[in-house]
Formats: sequence, C-alpha cells, structure tokens
Amino acid sequence: MSKGKYLIFLGCAIPYRVSAFEVSARKVLAKLGVELVEMPEFNCCGLPLDPVSHEAMLILAAKNLALAEQKGLDIITLCPGCAGTLKKVNRMLKEDDALRHKINQHLKEAGLEFKGIIEAKHLMQVLIEDIGLERVKDAVVKPLMTLSVAEHNGCHILRPKEFIGFDDPEDPKTLKTLIEATGARCLDYLEETECCGAPSVGINDKIALQLARNKLNHVKAVKAEAMITICPFCHIMYDTNELRIEKMFNETYGIPILHYPQLLGLAMGFQPEELGFSELRVDASKILDKTKGGK
Repeated sequence: MSKGKYLIFLGCAIPYRVSAFEVSARKVLAKLGVELVEMPEFNCCGLPLDPVSHEAMLILAAKNLALAEQKGLDIITLCPGCAGTLKKVNRMLKEDDALRHKINQHLKEAGLEFKGIIEAKHLMQVLIEDIGLERVKDAVVKPLMTLSVAEHNGCHILRPKEFIGFDDPEDPKTLKTLIEATGARCLDYLEETECCGAPSVGINDKIALQLARNKLNHVKAVKAEAMITICPFCHIMYDTNELRIEKMFNETYGIPILHYPQLLGLAMGFQPEELGFSELRVDASKILDKTKGGK
C-alpha cells in the first residue's frame, strides 16, 4: 500500500470531545506530505462491544477493514483503542479461515467481503515506520530545546503485544523518540507505563482519579513542564480532571496535557491557534511563552 496516502479513521470520541487532536494531526501530517482520504462510511471500530458481544465487535471492525480494502488504502487512526481493535480483527480474520468465512457471511449483506489486503496503523506507528524519524526531524524548523516534558503512552498503544507489535509494553521507546525529535527533552519518571485510570471511571471514579493523581505526582516530581499523550481517552482523563484532582487532594500541578501532534506542530512552526491549544483546559501559556523565546 502507498506510504503517503491513508484512509483516516477518527473513531467516536475524537471528533466530539478532543477535536484538537484531529486538527493538529491533520496539520503535521500534511506538512509531512501525507494525504488523508475521508471515509464517511466507517462505523465504530467495535471495541465498546467487546466482550459483551464479541461477534458484533468482529463484524463492525471487519466492515471497516473491508471498506478500506475497496479503496486499496491502509487505515491511519488517532485512537489507540481503534488501532488495536482493527489490528486484532485484521490478524484474526487473516489467520482463521473459518472465522473469516463466518464474518464474511454477515458482510455479504452489505455487499462487502474481507480479503485481508490492507493494514491498520496508529498515527505513532505511521510516523516512526512509514514516514520515518529523519523526515520528522527534517520538518522541525523551531526546535523546542527549552522544554522538558513527560510522555504518557497509555495501555492500548502497547498491549496486547502480539497484535500491536511495534513497541515494547514494558520499556516503550517510540513516543519518547518522537518527542525528542521535536527538540524537547523527554524526562524519565516513576511508573511511566501505569494506566491513566480512565477505564475505571464508570465503576469507581475515586479510584480513577487516584490513579491519575499518582501519575501527575510522578510527573511533577521530575519537574516536567507538560505531559504528552497520544490517546484521546488518556488526554481527557488528565486534561479534564487535573483541576478537579487539585481541589480534591489539595495538590498544585499546573501541568498542561498536550496531544503529541500539538507538540510536533509547534516544532514545525505552526501557531498555537492552528493546533487547537484553545481547547486545552489546563493553561499552556507558560510553555507557549518559552517556545516563543520567553522565560
């Protein structure tokens, strides 16, 4: 498949809850020469239905993959959950003839057939594998040398390894490498790979907020000026709840939560308003002043 042209899969949450992720991703990918093709026919990836209705999840994901196959283009996603689901189902159907036949019987009703000829990749995987680190670095015109930040990968971008496969869940390197490509320093901190807590919100929000608080405390301890995320739900968990956590636990953070393409976009020379910085709930003016040469 072409490495410069992809069908963009936005999923359910990004267009409605974190549009800055989409806006900034489109900006940086365009500057890197990537063409994004719209596919309005895409439906939910299927993840929310698994394991309540495993077969329904398979059908939804397979429909998306079959639609992409009709276009002859790989899928790029911004959401790790969507990427993981599409990757998993793609592989399952490629390797299991009986399952593929069963799911294709359902797809046949919509005039579709899964053949297993395309791939689904997360933005981060496209940047590191298809575009390549050198091209990313070459696009940086305003290195963020004055910034020290912390990464947050989240869970779905790394696990399960047998389906995701492009980074080590116990010692991930990709996001850190991409952050450093902007010129910013990526700081190590305690329990970097721990969950943000978002999956627990609907069951016990106090546990979820405690998990987020623990992570913010570790990030604060190393004096990171921002946290960088690549998952919409992780971003929502921190950006939406940081002020709430400060009040609940009598903490003070002031740590803005940036989508990775917002950080990269700044290094590429885009203005904050072009990257959706106004959407952030935690004030990012201090780091924006530093990128402009302020102190």
